[in-house]
Amino acid sequence: MRAFHLKHKFRETGGEDMTYRMNLIMEEVGEICQCLTKGLGQEKLAEEHADLLVLLLGNCISADIDLEEAFWKKMEILQKRKGKKVGDTIRVTET
Repeated sequence: MRAFHLKHKFRETGGEDMTYRMNLIMEEVGEICQCLTKGLGQEKLAEEHADLLVLLLGNCISADIDLEEAFWKKMEILQKRKGKKVGDTIRVTET
């Protein structure tokens, strides 16, 4: 992903603007929802998730975030939480 950012000169051309990038992420989440509500199939759903991951990784590059470190710190916190039943599903939240 870093090579992709360098190749397309995102830093020099505004492609690392976080507000812009977050809008792209929201668009991708909407496309994932469309896949689910319209029944567009597993292949399209997988593609949209891949798009979301590309943007997420790019955000971390743009913001100089070590995603692996942040992930494992968060997992440590999540592992200590208790799940609670909300309707027919389980939620694992702070509150």
